[in-house]
Amino acid sequence: LVDDAGQWTVRKDVRYVRVMGSGTGKMRQFNNEWMTIKGGGIGPEFGIGHYVGHATDAPVMILKTCIGNRSLGWDLLPPGSERFEYEGKIYAGYKDSPASWDKGTEPKPMGWYAGMQYDGDVANAKNVLAELDKYYPGAKKYEVAGFFFWQGDKDRYNAAHAGRYEQNLVHFIKTLRKDFNAPSAKFVCATLGQTKKGAGGNEGKILEAQLAVDGRSGKY
Repeated sequence: LVDDAGQWTVRKDVRYVRVMGSGTGKMRQFNNEWMTIKGGGIGPEFGIGHYVGHATDAPVMILKTCIGNRSLGWDLLPPGSERFEYEGKIYAGYKDSPASWDKGTEPKPMGWYAGMQYDGDVANAKNVLAELDKYYPGAKKYEVAGFFFWQGDKDRYNAAHAGRYEQNLVHFIKTLRKDFNAPSAKFVCATLGQTKKGAGGNEGKILEAQLAVDGRSGKY
């Protein structure tokens, strides 16, 4: 991360692109540069980018497309997710609105739908890849080799979403690979730092779900 002179390293083999949008709203670009650290804040992408840059001789792009305060059970719910019932309520499937409603009643749509952030994040990533030379000068082609995912905090405030987290995460991984034509892409899932293994409640359910999709678990 730091060179011999004590300055932040600028990697000429790792490109860092960060874009963001709320739902399917307009994409905003925050970074499009060779990977280095500026200002007083960093994210996990810097450690990831340096590690991947050292591990491969191929050019690398770290493409970050996400926004905070989003749940897998609602905002990031992937296409193909179905409605389900929990404690007398129906919870939204993909493109349903609102997030839940009483069983036996008709849902009253709001200005957001299940999976709206998934749609926006995927579209933004594809927009970047469609203009590859703009974001990685000289690049002519690309391969999506992997996904990094660090999420789960918002789902812990909803028991229905926490209980559904493993099923949603498995479907999320499969759908991402399909959407980016990357069936063999690795998926790295970071766990919530505030939750200890063996914890109970919604936090424990989410942590166990995240650990269950680890290839070493033998479950998937």
